[in-house]
Amino acid sequence: MSQNLKLNNNQLNRADIDSYKKLDKFPIILILDNIRSAINVGSIFRSADAFNIQKIFLSGITACPPNKEILKSALGATESVDWEYIKDAHELLFQFKNNNEYEILSVEQTKESIQLDNFLPSKEKKYLLILGNEVDGVAQNLIDLSIASLEIPQFGTKHSLNVAVTAGIVLWDFHCKLNFQNT
Repeated sequence: MSQNLKLNNNQLNRADIDSYKKLDKFPIILILDNIRSAINVGSIFRSADAFNIQKIFLSGITACPPNKEILKSALGATESVDWEYIKDAHELLFQFKNNNEYEILSVEQTKESIQLDNFLPSKEKKYLLILGNEVDGVAQNLIDLSIASLEIPQFGTKHSLNVAVTAGIVLWDFHCKLNFQNT
């Protein structure tokens, strides 16, 4: 019999929602702008919960909880992750830019984008990451308010990754770099 036995949910020792809400948060805010798929939104909530981020802002046409497609893929993460709907992401970003508390980064392919593996976040900073529409990406007016754009290196024939996959990769990358490489 294998010693590498699968753990059940009770053995994972995860925080309950009340305890989770009291934990110090990872210094990242996500803006989901005009995300078409509620399933993608729910998946991003799951990743946001896994990496204990500060907050998600949903904007434009992005679906909001309690949408049944979000709830199906989020599996309860809409209850643990702080979120807020805003109509206009540009207006919110303008406020964040003037406040100068967060570094604003678009996750998008641009002429001057930085490859994610070459970007080194600082423990001294907080980050606001913008994720855009599945077809059109991050809107140019939001990119214009960013200090930089991050791009995930890709080696296949497709031009982009699914937005929920992108969110998971970027959050994992920031987590690894901030918690392990900058110590």
